[in-house]
Amino acid sequence: MTRRSLVFGAVAGTAGLAQHRSEVVVLAGIEFESLNAGFRRRSYVRIHGNEATAREALLAHLGKHPAAALIVTGRQRNVDVAGGKLDPNRMFTREGAGKSFRRLNPSWGAAEVDKALEWLDAERPKLVARLLPYKGGLLVSVHNNSQGYSVKDETPISDKVHLPREAEPHEFFIATDPTDYTKLAQGGYNVVLENELKGDEDGSLSRTCARLGVRYVNLEVGAGKLAKQIEMLNFLERTLPE
Repeated sequence: MTRRSLVFGAVAGTAGLAQHRSEVVVLAGIEFESLNAGFRRRSYVRIHGNEATAREALLAHLGKHPAAALIVTGRQRNVDVAGGKLDPNRMFTREGAGKSFRRLNPSWGAAEVDKALEWLDAERPKLVARLLPYKGGLLVSVHNNSQGYSVKDETPISDKVHLPREAEPHEFFIATDPTDYTKLAQGGYNVVLENELKGDEDGSLSRTCARLGVRYVNLEVGAGKLAKQIEMLNFLERTLPE
């Protein structure tokens, strides 16, 4: 049995996923499950391996709403690339990746960081090209958070804020497109708009999409809240249709 068939077998039990072509791909040194149903105007990504609820919610959603998706196969938050540890959601700019390499590899000197960054600069474009939807399409990233992170961390660097559920700060959307923000804000969920690149450069996918003018929505839900994450994915599907 091939690695590809093993991955497909692991996800095919979710209703509807048989519509997707499944394979394993390595991009920028990171292994992903790639699911593709022939759609590139809407793409999904689950980039942190330790966010199990996000993976389960995404697979359930794709079973009913076929699309393209990249799902990191590892189970750790950080990945092993270029001989060191890296937060995969801090790798989309050289500056952000440099900060992550230095933080996660404290024994590294400047030469080791520079060598890793040179390697990543050459590999990053292939990952970005695979992630981004066709022009005008939407990229959705699914994440889980814990008690240490919430929408309150995003409001200081946001351009607009809609917080009808301040008592539920761990469940929220980040949008980079003003029109998407306006539509999402008509619902009863917390939403922030981030398209002016405020705050320090952190190498995140959201900032990169804002810089490139790509429609991007990040769905954050507390770890373990599977029903809530599926509910919010369904709301996004209804609110921002294909």
